[in-house]
Amino acid sequence: MDILIKVLIGIIALEHLYFLWLEMFAWTTRARKVFTMLPQDLFEPTKAMAANQGLYNGFLAAGLIWSLFIKDPVWSAYVAIFFLSCVLVAGLYGWYSADKRIFFVQGIPALITLILLHL
Repeated sequence: MDILIKVLIGIIALEHLYFLWLEMFAWTTRARKVFTMLPQDLFEPTKAMAANQGLYNGFLAAGLIWSLFIKDPVWSAYVAIFFLSCVLVAGLYGWYSADKRIFFVQGIPALITLILLHL
């Protein structure tokens, strides 16, 4: 079970590193193809806002990766729970405020991992 949890945390961290790249470095190129619900003329004027959002996704990834390197299993679990909870809240807020798919991409994996951590 521990290996599965670590793999899931790693996948969620990689997902957030992808979001970081997409929002900070590829907002006016690749992101146009990913965020099809946004009008094309909004990408250039929202570049700085997207980069800021990408930075926050990087913080989530960093925290999740950090939790994988902590030797104390209790402390590691607490750090993972905190950052997975942040991801879950972000997914819920994205579902509420932007697009329902955000919850399935971000929230569900975090929720499943949180449940497994508590079993």
